[in-house]
Amino acid sequence: MTASSPTAIGPGPERSATQSGGPAARGTPVSDGAWRAPETADEVLARVAEGGIETVRILFVDPHGILRGKTVVAAALDSAFRTGLGVPSTLLLKDTAQRTVFPVWSEDPGLAGPLQGAGDVILHPDPATFKTLPWSPHSAWILSDVHFRDGTPVPFSSVQVLRRALAGLEARGWTAKMGLEVEFHVFARVDDALDHPRTTMPGAPVRTRALTQGYQYLSETRYGEAEELLDLLRRSAQAMGMPVRSVEIEMGPSQFEITFDPAGPLEQAATMVMFRTMVKEVCARRGLHASFMAKPQLENIAANGWHIHQSVSDAAGRNLFMPDKDAVLSPAASGWIAGLLQHAAAASLLVAPTVNSYKRYQPFQLAPNRIAWGADNRGAMLRALTAPGDAASRVENRAADSSANPYFAFAAQLAAGMDGVTRGLVAPPATTSPYDTSAAALPTSLGAALAAFEGADLFRDLFGEFPAYLARLKRAEWDRYLATVSDWEQAEYFNLL
Repeated sequence: MTASSPTAIGPGPERSATQSGGPAARGTPVSDGAWRAPETADEVLARVAEGGIETVRILFVDPHGILRGKTVVAAALDSAFRTGLGVPSTLLLKDTAQRTVFPVWSEDPGLAGPLQGAGDVILHPDPATFKTLPWSPHSAWILSDVHFRDGTPVPFSSVQVLRRALAGLEARGWTAKMGLEVEFHVFARVDDALDHPRTTMPGAPVRTRALTQGYQYLSETRYGEAEELLDLLRRSAQAMGMPVRSVEIEMGPSQFEITFDPAGPLEQAATMVMFRTMVKEVCARRGLHASFMAKPQLENIAANGWHIHQSVSDAAGRNLFMPDKDAVLSPAASGWIAGLLQHAAAASLLVAPTVNSYKRYQPFQLAPNRIAWGADNRGAMLRALTAPGDAASRVENRAADSSANPYFAFAAQLAAGMDGVTRGLVAPPATTSPYDTSAAALPTSLGAALAAFEGADLFRDLFGEFPAYLARLKRAEWDRYLATVSDWEQAEYFNLL
């Protein structure tokens, strides 16, 4: 299956639904034809009725940034709005292998709240997140926050962690904007790994082949080869109201990047999780496999980064990162960068959350490996894109990868940046040689990132029990990795010793 094969990526039922108007033609009546988010539960119910929606997938974002939830028939949606929808609390307690990490059958599961016995937590749908699915137009998504049965929000849920980080800005009357650059791969599936011995926890990786050949960064010819696929993904995203800005051929074979206009952190985090899920579901229907893994173990395949652009404005809407006259940094940008640098090691777990994430931090690969900033330098961890008179002045953090939970990643940026501003920190001199510097190294493993995260007073003071909760989940992942005999060990020692 190749990029030019119509059966692989060409037009189909999903595309025709999008081209005929997508959600706007299916119960989203907007005068100018543009997609518009609903505002109330009643408006969502009207759209469902008018658009012929049969099922609604009521979802929440788990700690790994994965959408989970239940699908209800249209007639049951009103009840979900009124009383919520129960799901097992263990969905919040699983590691990346889907194993429940916390001892829910003991007297003390190790977390506050009614989590003993794998009881229910309650999903409360947010009407503003309702999206009809262009690739499955009889169905829709709606995102939820997670509460205990007594109505208390779960304090370590993705949404609540980000809201807590936003409180510091709101207290000053400031607002933040985040921009997304998301890198990912799309491959043809060769073997779905569905034979019973391979449907394990986690399941065996599927076997794939590339859709495009060779390293041709931003090549027009490569774009033309993959255009049908990229059009399909772009149209699906736009039909769901995602603010797509650009569609690009990335560095490696079968690697792509889609960027989005800046938006508020909560809105942009929802866009990120829905975009990743949309890409995987749309591609799966075409016999393709989409992956946001940081550094796949495949020959000639480049790593996936996720660049988090961020800026802060005051109550009057003035971009506080825009410098005066000939200055490189404004005082706010300087403090923000200093905070991001000071807490970079501790924040690594939130922006690079997997064992695999740390295989990406290699020198001279357009990924950072040291804690430093530069003025428009793509090798530095932080890239300052600021200029007098430029209302789009911003800081780009290049340490994150596409597997991160965006709610946690944004929370880390806001907490660290605001700490730098509040304490009046000043950024050190910019680097011009980010791979040849005396600056401290980023963590080189998930274990090192865990240690830094667990020792961080900033996150413990701000987020309460969240750091201990997340560390326990990620510690289980790290321990399983350490207990696994790797290909390297087998090759190194089996014949020798």
